[in-house]
Amino acid sequence: MRIDKFLKVSRLIKRRTVAQEACDAGKVFVNGRAVKPSCVLKIGDEVELKLGTPIRFTVKSLNEKASKEEAQTLYEFRN
Repeated sequence: MRIDKFLKVSRLIKRRTVAQEACDAGKVFVNGRAVKPSCVLKIGDEVELKLGTPIRFTVKSLNEKASKEEAQTLYEFRN
């Protein structure tokens, strides 16, 4: 699944276009590397968002759709 779609489905970023802009601005990192919106995620990838306070998490699941309750099960926060 593309990183921009994952960020939207997981509700970490509200809209996919905002996620795309964050990637283009160099604020999204996967496994320590800045990525484009088309970066394909795999389960176990470590993602960091540098939007204000940095957020780090590990990808746990890659569902195409997720309800509000299911969205939190797609990732696990890290320190």
